[in-house]
This record gives sequence, structure tokens and C-alpha cells, in this order.
Amino acid sequence: MTSLPAFSVLRADHLRRILALLMAVALVLTVAAAEKKPKKEKSTVADPGIEGDGDFVLGPEYTKAPEMSRKEGVPKGDIHQFTMQSTESKIYPGIRGPYSRKVWVYVPKQYVVGQPAPFIIVQDGGGYVGRMSTALDNLIFEKRVPAQIAILLDSGGGDSKGSQRGLEYDNLTDAYTAFIESEVLPRVAKDYKLTFTKDPEGRASMGGSSGGACAFTMGWFKPDLYRRILTYSGTFVAQESPDNPKSPHGAWEYHLNFIPKSEPKPLRVWLQVGEFDNGHNSGDKAYHNWVLANHRMAAVMKAKGYHYHFDFCKNAGHVDGKVLDQTLPGALEWLWRGYPIAK
Repeated sequence: MTSLPAFSVLRADHLRRILALLMAVALVLTVAAAEKKPKKEKSTVADPGIEGDGDFVLGPEYTKAPEMSRKEGVPKGDIHQFTMQSTESKIYPGIRGPYSRKVWVYVPKQYVVGQPAPFIIVQDGGGYVGRMSTALDNLIFEKRVPAQIAILLDSGGGDSKGSQRGLEYDNLTDAYTAFIESEVLPRVAKDYKLTFTKDPEGRASMGGSSGGACAFTMGWFKPDLYRRILTYSGTFVAQESPDNPKSPHGAWEYHLNFIPKSEPKPLRVWLQVGEFDNGHNSGDKAYHNWVLANHRMAAVMKAKGYHYHFDFCKNAGHVDGKVLDQTLPGALEWLWRGYPIAK
């Protein structure tokens, strides 16, 4: 048998050593990369069941829920307030010139610094600060909802087509969500040393009228970010501005085309409308009847198998205060069903 030359043996041994060294370096780099990568939150959401799902009729009389009044011994959350200027925004610099918006931040006493917390975004926030803070104080204390932060912010002003509010709330795009994610949450987190959960199951949005449609739009276009939606007298009608060829009938398209023709999304949606809500005397040809629009929303969500709750409120108008005072605590409790509550 012919033996290999000595230099060939040495060469093979040298190559093996180089290969082993490269593999060791690759292993070190892989471990280092894994250590730098932030740990992803694990969702521990339980099956919410079907309690409270479906269609309901309320009224004509209403009673203020006990959770809507201050209770002795219940700790009050802290409420911070600041103002955002249009000149600071890359997404909403002002459709009709400069403007400012107020923002309120509710932080429950049970918040644990550094721990990712669930939260709810509230459109037209100034109109809900009192109700939301009282309801959340009581519900969190009674462990009926998770300890959550509420970011309540006003729009940029005006109403309906051609306004800053209309641009923000009635548009069927993800622009408003991008505004919240890139301009609102980072500022709130920094200024008040808060940590927000990245789990979409722990992120909710709420609003009345166009603010309700906006809340739904956040979930519809970004279910990877927001999945719990609470609406009162939602403007699911033709009011989008500027006109969008992808949604020629504005938010009416949700129940006309978008929901019926799409696979169900992982959303949990509370709907409400008043008997005498906007456009209640009009038909459907103008696509501007809030009562009909919300009934249609409930019907298509039922047909597609969503977890939804719909209240048709007799003797009630548009975003009616007496309806809010009776239903808001129950709405929040239903909205957060399945989400873990710290003992």
C-alpha cells in the first residue's frame, strides 16, 4: 500500500482545524445574536367563551351603573396631561393649518414599573376622561379587568369631511395607527416611564361616532397590533375624506364588502347604536344611516363568527350619555374577557 506524503497529512489536519475554528466562531456569533434579540412576550390569553356575545336591546329607561361613581377605599389612578403640536407630527402636520391636541394618560395605582402593561387608546379623549378613569379605578380594584393604562387623546379638530378629525378618524387606512405607534406611544412611554405590552391581545381601542369607526379601523388594518375594539354610535357610514377609490362608500364598506368578503380577523368588537341616532330617518341609499349601519355591522360579524356584542338602545341618541353611564363598565369587562388579571 502506498502511504500519503507527509505534507498531505499535515494539510488535511490543518484544514480540519480551520473548519473546527470556523464552526466555533459561528456558534459564538449565534449565541450572541440570540442574547441581543429581545424576548418576545408570551400571550397567556384564555378562551373568552361566548358570555355576553350577541345582540341585545336596552331601554327605554336607563340606570347609572354603580361603577360609574367614586367608591370609598378604591385607589384613584394618576392622570397626566400634555399637548401635542401639529408642527411635531410627520403624519398629521395639519390639513387646514397648525393645530394642537390634548392628551390624557391614565395610570392605575396597580401599575408595576417596568412591567409591560395592557392599554386602551380612546379617541375624542377629553370627553371620556372622567367616565373612563372612574370606571377603570373601580373595575381594576374589583379585578374585573386587567390593570391597564388609558391614553385618551383629542383629534386635531373640526368634524366630518375636510376636517382634521375627519382625516384622522374616517379614513380607512393604517395612518392613524402609525401615528399612535410612532408619535404618541413613544412620547408617553418616555415622559411617564411606562412600558406598553406588544401583545395585540393586550391592546384595545375605543371611541364614539367617528372615533368608534377609527377604533375599528385600527383593528381591521392592524390586527397584529390591536384586537379589542369598543364603539359607541360608530360612524360606519359614507364619510371618508378625502375620497378613496378602495372604499368608495367610506366605512359603509366594512359591512358591505370588507367583512363579508374577508377571512375573519382575531378581533373582539363591542357595538352600540341609539334608536334615534344620526340619520335614523334616512334609508340606505345615501349610506349615511348610523342605525342601519350598526345593525348591518352586527349582522355581518355574526355571520362571520366573530366575538361581538351589539346593543340597540331604545330612546337614545348619538353617543348618548345615559347609555354610556349604564353600559361602559360592562362593556369594558366584556372587552377584556380572556385576558389575564393579576391576583
